Amino acid sequence: MVVRGLSIKKYGGNERDMKGYNPFETAQTQFDNVAEVLDLDSGTRELLRKPLREYHFSIPITMDDGSKKVFQGFRVLHNDARGPGKGGIRFHPQETIDTVRALSLWMTWKTAVVDIPLGGGKGGVICDPHNLSQREQEQICRGWVRQIARSIGPVSDVPAPDVMTNSQHMIWMMDEYEAIHGAKYPGMITGKPVGSGGSLGRTEATGYGVIFTVREALKELNIRPQDTVASVQGFGNVSQYAIKLYNQYGGKVIAVSCWDQKDQKAYTYRKTEGIDLDELLGITDIFGTIDKNDAVDKGYEILDADAWIEQDVDILIPAALENQINASNVDKISSQVKIIAEGANGPTTLEADKVIQERGIYMIPDFLCNAGGVTCSYFEQVQNNMNYYWEKDEVLGKLDIKMTAAFIAVSDLAVRKKLYMRDAAYVIAIDRVAQSCKSRGWC
Repeated sequence: MVVRGLSIKKYGGNERDMKGYNPFETAQTQFDNVAEVLDLDSGTRELLRKPLREYHFSIPITMDDGSKKVFQGFRVLHNDARGPGKGGIRFHPQETIDTVRALSLWMTWKTAVVDIPLGGGKGGVICDPHNLSQREQEQICRGWVRQIARSIGPVSDVPAPDVMTNSQHMIWMMDEYEAIHGAKYPGMITGKPVGSGGSLGRTEATGYGVIFTVREALKELNIRPQDTVASVQGFGNVSQYAIKLYNQYGGKVIAVSCWDQKDQKAYTYRKTEGIDLDELLGITDIFGTIDKNDAVDKGYEILDADAWIEQDVDILIPAALENQINASNVDKISSQVKIIAEGANGPTTLEADKVIQERGIYMIPDFLCNAGGVTCSYFEQVQNNMNYYWEKDEVLGKLDIKMTAAFIAVSDLAVRKKLYMRDAAYVIAIDRVAQSCKSRGWC
């Protein structure tokens, strides 16, 4: 791997408002900067900055009231030079093809930076599960598979759960795929229920992986976890398990922000003495929405959505959606903050990232920080192929080893070449994918 120079070109450009943000443009700009540093040839750059293939399709279903409705679905395969595509399926009312494209790129870099033999893909459906019955959600799952069944599978492209999808959605999809192909294919999708081809530890994996990297960053900064305080955005699966492990290491979370479906806005729930995870879980629905009235009764302050980013804490963990730390709120980050751990995909815009880098905040980039989920998905595929399943401690132990090794490799390169952590992670990941493409004769 040849790295030209000791620092990557600063991110620039005019500030974007929230509506003007395009995650695919962000992903391509990040790639272009690193491609320049790696001195990639024009053919390799052209190949890697765009998906290899993508699918757009309609999913017609009959609603519970007898009416017909058509939902729009997507599947994007960015690159599979290192192995079958890998990436989740989102159900979200604001889903766009550019979001899916961006996420597929980030998945390629994510599998490469943790060095597992998979590529990058992503899928989605424009819908809101909050407003759909279980039967309607099942019909969307089966309809999605029917549209894409010839292009996904255990040796080509393996889906998984993502925002507002879960193990139940995955098992419906697997069942439909097996009905179409007339055989058992447990490895065609991951994130399945335990007992139906799923892996122990998969539920915890992404959140635990976040904290494994936070633990290693704290070691480098010579800070004990028990001497730190954190604020977290999001209260879904990633956030919940990140908080759980962080608490076990002795850290204290004082604020959590999440979306309120009833009010159609987000709130930050704060307790200066530290939130009680089990207490909050007891008043939270399956989508990670905390009951505001119950939270007040339990002594939580209810603050505005962006208040999570303003807290005087040592660690910020954005674990919701993309574009959450941006030009409009990055200056609100407290001078006390030492680490930002990106539990979400693409939570920081280019403009905000520039500010964070200039302030010297230790950034654990998304495709390294939240790679625990895809790593455990890979473990699930391995177990499916062997038809032999590991105990949870073994799964989580292997996850810790993988995440720690990936973090150390990125950190060592960042120190040696005086690179920002995000840039160092990109250099490693993109170089690995580019070399695989070259070996295959693609470029």
